Amino acid sequence: MGNFVDLNCDLGESYGSFKVGQDDDVMKCITSANIACGYHAGDHNVIQKTIKKAVENGVGLGAHPGFLDLHGFGRREINLDMDELYNLIIYQIGAVQAFAKVNNSKLNHVKPHGALYNMAGKDQQMAETIAQAVYDVNPELILFGLAGSELIRMGKKAGLQVAEEVFADRTYQPDGTLTSRSLANAMITDSDEAVARVIRMVRDGKVEAVDGSDIPIHADTICVHGDSEKSLEFVKKLNRELMNNGIILKRVGM
Repeated sequence: MGNFVDLNCDLGESYGSFKVGQDDDVMKCITSANIACGYHAGDHNVIQKTIKKAVENGVGLGAHPGFLDLHGFGRREINLDMDELYNLIIYQIGAVQAFAKVNNSKLNHVKPHGALYNMAGKDQQMAETIAQAVYDVNPELILFGLAGSELIRMGKKAGLQVAEEVFADRTYQPDGTLTSRSLANAMITDSDEAVARVIRMVRDGKVEAVDGSDIPIHADTICVHGDSEKSLEFVKKLNRELMNNGIILKRVGM
């Protein structure tokens, strides 16, 4: 909690002639970018372009590894053995890290994507494997994970700095997990409601779950999604209202 928070967005999700999001404009309103690594979205050209734009805007660079699942946008669960999961993470971090280097910058964090993120939030073995892969690539990288999740616990155990993440446009279950996207009440579409919830999470350390109960939550970084038509409008509003409430945006690790 406190008066500082990071604002991150999943970017670089276009590939080939398929275009997603308003990355260039969204980049001006955030402090950290989670860049798709080519498995669930993105490609080598998009990674290069996204990193160049992030560096120009002083935005922290993050690798956003996911399952090899372009058709499902990385949101379908895939069961891998832990050796394959370890290699999958290293491969994708390495891609973004290389582009960061040739742009005279460096990678700041790693945030798993989609189904991989959700599975690792509950599965200790997956979380431990991901954390170890991140540590082995670079122990100075920050691991982003759902606030209070196994990914956060295993990141700390591995010796990594972690950033506990909250979501602006998602609802929460009483156990602190995100409501499944398959359910009708998974998303928050009212921007005023979403902004108010975020401010409360950051300032008061609480969020209302779908059953009406308040659950404790810690917010180091806020996720906004960049793949919807109203993403730019929402991120501008959230940025403005956070500052109006005395909450300063600051990249994790600074």
